[in-house]
Amino acid sequence: MQWMTLFRKELLESWRNFKWIWVPLVFILLSIIDPLSTYYLPQILESTGGLPEGATIDIPTPPPNQVFLMSISQLNMIGVLVIALISMGTIAGERKSGVAELILVKPVSYFSYVTAKWSAYVLLVLVALLFGLLASWYYVNLLFGDVAFADFATTFGLFGIWLAFLLAISIFMNALTKSPGLVLFYTMATLIILSTISSAFSHLIEWSPSMISTYLRAMVTTGNTPGELWGALTVTIGLMILLLVSAAFTLKRKEIA
Repeated sequence: MQWMTLFRKELLESWRNFKWIWVPLVFILLSIIDPLSTYYLPQILESTGGLPEGATIDIPTPPPNQVFLMSISQLNMIGVLVIALISMGTIAGERKSGVAELILVKPVSYFSYVTAKWSAYVLLVLVALLFGLLASWYYVNLLFGDVAFADFATTFGLFGIWLAFLLAISIFMNALTKSPGLVLFYTMATLIILSTISSAFSHLIEWSPSMISTYLRAMVTTGNTPGELWGALTVTIGLMILLLVSAAFTLKRKEIA
């Protein structure tokens, strides 16, 4: 009951801040911008002019699965930044304003406080991701050809785990500092460092969480499941649990101090 009360409080606060409206809308926009621009690119080039008279535009049509994966590329760049922005003050802001102290002075578990906030943001992000990918899937099927529902479901599940891991990093950074700006900086810096190291040493760090997007692309493109994917998922889930436990421990130590 205590955890559910905190969870509902977080959902209500997100609703009052209109996050349940604008975050899904942003995800939908990011998901459809590449499929639409790719399909209408010849018309866009013709309307803008600048081509020699009589010139023809012959752009090969990419396969439907590749167009669908363009949406993931957008979400993996701008979408990740949006998630870091909406979650950067979830604990840090309450600690800075004194709200966290009022909540935690009661017999409230630090772990419940941390996981309730993480779960509320995971639910928000997964709903936004679902709407975004559904919009992309609809337009890709309409304009380019069929993308199997299994590919859609696989993309949603695997990319959703990656975004949940991102939120766990943000929650941990919230426990480290009271400054939302520093939370954003630390979160993005961690993701950039993790992605850079994983890309540079992909043959050595095959189970890195940031490799999930690479394995997802291979699955949707070829239809084969890379064996390293299961190791990456196991490591990602394990690190999520570790980050949440560490966030609760760090928060408790700082509040007591």
